[in-house]
Amino acid sequence: MSGFNFRGAWSIYQRELMRAFRTAFQSLLAPVLTTSLYFIVFGSAIGSRMEPVQGVEYAAFIIPGLLMLTLLGETTSNSSFGIYMPRFTGTIYELLSAPVGVAETLVGFVGAAATKSLILAAIILATATLFVDYTIAHPFYAVGFIMLVAASFSLFGFILGIWADSFEKLGIIPVLILTPLTFLGGTFYSLDMLPKPWDTIALANPIAFLVSGLRWTFYGTSDVSIGISLALTLGFLAVCTAIIAYIFKTGWRLRE
Repeated sequence: MSGFNFRGAWSIYQRELMRAFRTAFQSLLAPVLTTSLYFIVFGSAIGSRMEPVQGVEYAAFIIPGLLMLTLLGETTSNSSFGIYMPRFTGTIYELLSAPVGVAETLVGFVGAAATKSLILAAIILATATLFVDYTIAHPFYAVGFIMLVAASFSLFGFILGIWADSFEKLGIIPVLILTPLTFLGGTFYSLDMLPKPWDTIALANPIAFLVSGLRWTFYGTSDVSIGISLALTLGFLAVCTAIIAYIFKTGWRLRE
């Protein structure tokens, strides 16, 4: 076979996307419900007593952070589960023997996970309008940045799904690492609000750059330069792609 197998990539993509829709409550409604509760508690109840942060109403200020919180967790979990299940059931060998390569596999699995995350992001942004009035200063950059983050963490989730050898390990990184780092990355506050030296220490958290980058696309203000946020995200994307290429080249975990 030569060239890119579009039919193979589309088949994987379609199957994975339909799997997400078959569990729509868990995949889409549950994250939206959780985010809505954050808006009610932090946006309406607490936000009404808060001063504007960086010139933005508090309820609107937390929208990018809440979006990133949901996006990272759901993208990573969905992508990792998508590749783990074929390994768990043994159907991974059908994929390895099929006329599809690394590119087709990634487009299928990662593309489906990223698409679901983008749909989820759109629903959350629509839900946010029920609680607060907000505008997006740079909508084109916002969509591009969300797509970049979704693709990066879909790749990361793919690696996690290959690494994990149990369902318990699938939830370790999204629940015990990504979620706490996102909370500590400026989801509900600006890093400038932290006393020294915690404002500097917070910059050691890579998720802070993602939250800050998305907040810049919304309101034109951020804790760090958008260029740095973009560069780090692109670097993470490149590293994940290289790791996956190595995994398929060596067959690590895939043929066990």
